[in-house]
Amino acid sequence: MPDTFDATGWTATLLGLFGLAAAIGALRQPGTWQTMIGEIEKSPALQLVSGFIELFVGAAIYLTNPWAGQTDLLATVMKAIGGLMMAEALMVMAFSDIYFQMWLKNLAAVHRGWAWVTLLAGAGLAVAGMMRFG
Repeated sequence: MPDTFDATGWTATLLGLFGLAAAIGALRQPGTWQTMIGEIEKSPALQLVSGFIELFVGAAIYLTNPWAGQTDLLATVMKAIGGLMMAEALMVMAFSDIYFQMWLKNLAAVHRGWAWVTLLAGAGLAVAGMMRFG
């Protein structure tokens, strides 16, 4: 890879923009996430596919970001996010019946809260990633 390619900047920016867009969609159309989780909960095929996609994306994020410790906080955060995504994907594939029921109950109670948390986290990641390009 050329020295000018910043994997941490790109993964943070793209994951942040994804989170930002997903949160805006959820705030614009309340109940969307609850419907999505309900559909996945009812379909073993969607459970497997969504778990595989999250595992693949989490692994890509984890593997492209160095474990830099205190020298590069964003890289460390991105590596941790990638690791958590892989762990969640394995939970989805192994315990989907329990996992999705927990999320359905949670989203019913605090749907807008999760959307706002996702919006703020997405905006923070996107800005942090973009700042590395300046």
